[in-house]
Amino acid sequence: MIGVLTMSPLVAALHKAVGFMDVILHIGAHRTASTTLQHYLRANTERLRAQGLGVWGPMQTRHGGLLSGVIPVAGADPGAGFDRARGRIALRLDSAARKGLHHVIISDENILGSVRQNLRQRRFYRDAGARLSRFAAAFDGRVTRIVLAVRRLDSLWESSLAYGVARGRAVPSADDLDRFVTQGRSWRTLAEEVATAFPGVAIQVHVHEEMAGRPDRRLWHMLDGTVSVPQGNAGLWLNRAPGLSALREILALRGEDTNLLPPGDGRWTPFDDAQAAALREIHADDLFHLASGAGGTVRLIKEATPQPGGTNLPDGAMTRGQDDDGQDGCVAQTG
Repeated sequence: MIGVLTMSPLVAALHKAVGFMDVILHIGAHRTASTTLQHYLRANTERLRAQGLGVWGPMQTRHGGLLSGVIPVAGADPGAGFDRARGRIALRLDSAARKGLHHVIISDENILGSVRQNLRQRRFYRDAGARLSRFAAAFDGRVTRIVLAVRRLDSLWESSLAYGVARGRAVPSADDLDRFVTQGRSWRTLAEEVATAFPGVAIQVHVHEEMAGRPDRRLWHMLDGTVSVPQGNAGLWLNRAPGLSALREILALRGEDTNLLPPGDGRWTPFDDAQAAALREIHADDLFHLASGAGGTVRLIKEATPQPGGTNLPDGAMTRGQDDDGQDGCVAQTG
């Protein structure tokens, strides 16, 4: 068991006296080991619940319909769907408080949108501001913390593009790649939109490269060390992007030209040196801004020593499980 800080007497007294409950909204982003964190939380549900921590992941938010209706779908009454979603969320949170839970973590990266939308629009979460505003209203002021993970932009887009090609998208052209570099949105933009949608709510930012394979550390930071963090399933890193060999096999099965991808094995790096350098510079500027507090709204979490990635999924597992990004950005919709 890793190091633990005990809950302060004042906070503990608040929990006991007035039933105060932290509502922590983990919004991803995609391709930042969200599935790994969700798997870890689900595997340790009972141990965490015994310490007053409830966990609602995609099984509840999407498949269980908790967040269905927050984002309107074609053919549905957006007002009625939203009202039902807000009422459903309030009932679930009230029930959790009555059961004595001190913290509830809601984890769903589709709150921001989807990888498919990002690739189709060639923009970085273009609609995130409007989506986040709807979720803020649906939670009706009860969110106490937002958790966001950031990843180096060149590797984020590389992972997203590999994900997209594996799921039927065409191999991007040189012009497509340029648009990903020059589209103008980044982590700084997204953090500002989170702060606007959730005014006064603490925003905690995790660095993917330091914590991708350490969901135990991510949870520890989320809770400021107030819960004893299980190490079971720590070190697992799920849903990694397929490499070049796997992508060539996928293209061949679809009858597409495998020569559109470079030879060799390992990670696919479609950006040229200048494009990758430009993305890394944008990311470095974003980290500097976030480390400065982004105007007092953000706390950037830094591990003293980057943690190595853990075990990968078995063959075939990268296309199954909780990664329901194929829903085109809808959260908790069916079909």
